[in-house]
Amino acid sequence: MGLPVEPTTDENWWSNGPIGLCGPDSEIFLWTGHEIPQGTPTSDDRWVEVWNHVMMRYVRHPDGSLEPMRRPGIDTGLGVERLMRILQNTRSVFEIDVFEPWLTTLPRLWGPLDDRSLRLLSDHLRSGIVVLGDHVTPSPSGRGHILRRLIRRTLTTLWRDDPTRTLSDLPIELVQHLEHFRQPVHPHAVRTILLDEEHKFDRLLQRGRKVLSHRRFTDP
Repeated sequence: MGLPVEPTTDENWWSNGPIGLCGPDSEIFLWTGHEIPQGTPTSDDRWVEVWNHVMMRYVRHPDGSLEPMRRPGIDTGLGVERLMRILQNTRSVFEIDVFEPWLTTLPRLWGPLDDRSLRLLSDHLRSGIVVLGDHVTPSPSGRGHILRRLIRRTLTTLWRDDPTRTLSDLPIELVQHLEHFRQPVHPHAVRTILLDEEHKFDRLLQRGRKVLSHRRFTDP
């Protein structure tokens, strides 16, 4: 097709870590430039990866050996926001319409926020609310632990400049804005769980501060 070709044999491989499921993958990029495609995905950031297909064929053991899976499959994931960025011709995913309610509402709630903090809060809150809507709750392990980390990083960023900020300021309309995912958990229930996790994290931090501020004196 006249497009530049770049061998990426070593890169086209997905693994779940040092051990576990793995296999070759196919990465799908779209060209966002206005002229004829130039360069390659690793040399020109106007190539945007929107999709990938992982051919899940092996299990890697601690000794590095690969065991073929009895039932191989294909794990595929489409980056919907990245695709929308291309269709809406924006410079980043944070400029597409689904982020607009977050980027305009959060500064009104919590005052000026630097770009990085605003993007992190918008992304993590939105992601956390979607996960909560799928009947996942914060927990010490598994997918609930990932959700807990999302929420706690949100709170850490939120409280960094002003510890009086709280997720109770979030209007229910923002939670309802994600109803197009057609999730089984009601937005009000999602908001309740979110606030409960905030209170738990706040109590944990208070206990930790007491431990760190406590000084023990012993006789020489």
